[in-house]
Formats: sequence, C-alpha cells, structure tokens
Amino acid sequence: MIWVVPTLIAAAAQTARNAMQAGLTRSIGTLGATQVRFVFGLPFAVIFLLAVVLVTGQPVPRMGAGALGFTIIGATAQIAATALMLWAMSRRSFAVATAWIKTEPVMVAIFGVIALGDHLSMMQTAAILIATLGVVLISARDGLASMLSDSRPALAGIAAGALFGASAVGFRGAILGLDGGDQLIRATTTLVWALAMQTLMLGGWLLVFRRQALIGGFREWRASLPAGFMGALASQFWFLGFALTSAANVRTLALVEVIFAQIVSRRIFRQHIARRELAGMALIIVGVIVLVRS
Repeated sequence: MIWVVPTLIAAAAQTARNAMQAGLTRSIGTLGATQVRFVFGLPFAVIFLLAVVLVTGQPVPRMGAGALGFTIIGATAQIAATALMLWAMSRRSFAVATAWIKTEPVMVAIFGVIALGDHLSMMQTAAILIATLGVVLISARDGLASMLSDSRPALAGIAAGALFGASAVGFRGAILGLDGGDQLIRATTTLVWALAMQTLMLGGWLLVFRRQALIGGFREWRASLPAGFMGALASQFWFLGFALTSAANVRTLALVEVIFAQIVSRRIFRQHIARRELAGMALIIVGVIVLVRS
C-alpha cells in the first residue's frame, strides 16, 4: 500500500498546478497555459533525476524502443488532455471541470466495450449509469435544456479524462519497459523523457504557429515557474505511483482531487458550487468506485 502516499501527494500537487494554470489561461490563453507545465517543468524534472542518481548511485536506465513508444503515447495524450481540461475550466467552475475529468475510469470501460468487445457485468453497467447521471447533474447548470444547447465544456472535460487515462497507461508501460533500476529512478527517468518530448512537440508547434502563446509563458514567468515546478512535482509522484501499482489503482485514488478542487474553487476562485453539482460529483465518485471494485 506504499503507493497510496505518492498518489495523495501527486493529487494535492496537481490540484495546485491546475489552479495555477487556470489562472494563467486568462492572461496567456489555453495553449500558452498548456505549455507551461512542460516547458517550465522540464528543468525541475532534470534536477529530480540528478538528485536520485546522486543519492542512490544508480545509473540512468536505458530507454528501449518499447518504452520509448509508450512514452510517446503518454506524452501526446497528456498534451491534448491538458489543453481540453484548461478550456473546460475556462468555461465552467474549477471544481466542476475537475469532476468531469474524473469520469476517466468510466470512459476507459466504455472504450473497452466499443473497441475491444469487452463484456460489462450488471454492476459495471450500473456504475456507468450512476457516473453518467452525475455528469448530467453537474453539467445542467441552468437546466437540461441549457446543457443540451452548450454541451461542449462537458464533452471537453470528459474527453480530457479519457486522454489522461490513456496517458497514465502509456507512462506505466514506459516505466515497466525500462532496463534496470528501481521504481524511483525508472519513474524519474520516464518523467524527464516525457517532459522533453512534450516540450519539443508543443513548444516547437507554438514556436512555428502560435509564437505569441509561447512568448506569453516566458513573459509571465513569475506565475509560470511555480506552475512548472508543481507540475513536475505532481508528475514525479504520479509516475512513482505508476511504478508501484497499476494505473487503475492510482487513478481511482486520484478521485480525491474532486474534493481538493472543491476547496480550491471556494477558497481561491470564490466560485459557488450548487448543491446539485455537489450531488453530481458524489455520484461520479460512487460510480467510479463501484466500477473499479466490480
């Protein structure tokens, strides 16, 4: 059960990072805020790796073709998920957007049925229906008609959850695929590779097509630097959790982010959460827990 500790630390750090990125969205836009966690997080990840090497005396594991492929999948999915998450947060409250993203295990189960022909038991089907009802409750801010007329934020949040799930599986595959080393150095090595890829992919694209968004992150470096640090810190502990247990276990415990996000939404953003939305968040948590336990 040692994986519980890094997972809880990661959830708290990620909530802080998401709040910082959500704040940056207002000044430098969604793409500018998206790249902050990668561009400004990479130097801290390198420092983490150097510290692990110095303390443990272990060499950096070799990145083979299999691990590299998993890292690319995880890195690409995480970029898209982060952009969708920040866009959803810019349209609805921080806590509500976080709750949408936490439908991640449910979406993975649905994709398994569609793409792989997986069988769902009655309990699993009930769990999906419970979580779906929760999404409807928190989405219908001004009634069901309002949700149907503008369902884009909800769809973006749910899509972000699915992509975060794909990235978690990819990163765990990369960690397990490295040659040699203990869980800590394999997790930290994978983090450096992932952030380096993400910096090159998103940073390079922004440099060519959206240079102002890239420059905005450096212009707002006082806010971007702590966001990058918290992003690297959260990822360090997520990856350590993936090294210790299955991605499903880690992402299920990560549901505590919904509670953390509610606190941040009230205390920092001064956003009011309606009782219906709180009930929806509770249903999502119940649905996901039932699904995983089944």
